[in-house]
This record gives sequence, structure tokens and C-alpha cells, in this order.
Amino acid sequence: MECLIEAKIPRILMVMHETISFDDFKKIDLRVGKIVAAERVEQSEKLLKLTVELGEQRRQLVAGIGRAYTPEGLVGQKIVVVANLEPRTLMGLESQGMLLAARDADGNPVIVTAERDILPGTPVS
Repeated sequence: MECLIEAKIPRILMVMHETISFDDFKKIDLRVGKIVAAERVEQSEKLLKLTVELGEQRRQLVAGIGRAYTPEGLVGQKIVVVANLEPRTLMGLESQGMLLAARDADGNPVIVTAERDILPGTPVS
């Protein structure tokens, strides 16, 4: 008697957002950023304050990745940043952009990183 085992492969529910035009997409300034400093935000389990080098400038990002990442493990990482996002204040700290991340099957954030060494500030297209 044969026994077939069906692998349990997680399925991602694909909820599509409203379609945007190519011209709207071109407005998004995605850049490679290098994390040069990272620390936990006081009184938050989830938020980390990151200093990110984007070419000749540095930006402060506040990201909700603190349950999945340690500050020490992030320093030196090359990430993808939305560089022209309007600043937003989170727990009294200004976030001057947003890093890109997906969520794994357990709901944990997974940061989008550069596969090879590339200069901070390089546009992503």
C-alpha cells in the first residue's frame, strides 16, 4: 500500500490593492540604504530607531521590526528605503523614510536587502 504525504505549503493570501499608474509608481524614490546605527526605542518592544546612510546624507528611520531583529544584527545591512516618503512621528521620533519588508508565514517581518555589495544611495528600479 502506497502512502502519499502531502506537503503542507503555506499559502499567501494575495489581496490586491488599488491599481496605480506607471507615472504614480515613478514618483516613489527607492534607494539602497546602509544601516550605520540601530537601537531600541524606549517603551516599545516593536520599534527600532535606525540611522541609514543614503549616499551623502543620513536619515533616521523608525521601523516596527524589533521583535524579529536585534539592533546589533542590523548594522552594516544594505536595505531598500522609500526615500521620498513624507516624514512621520512615531513615539516622539521622526521617521524620515520607510524600509521595505515582507512578512513570512508566521507574520514576522523580513527586510528586503541587497543581494550584492552596492553603494548606499543607489536608486532601485
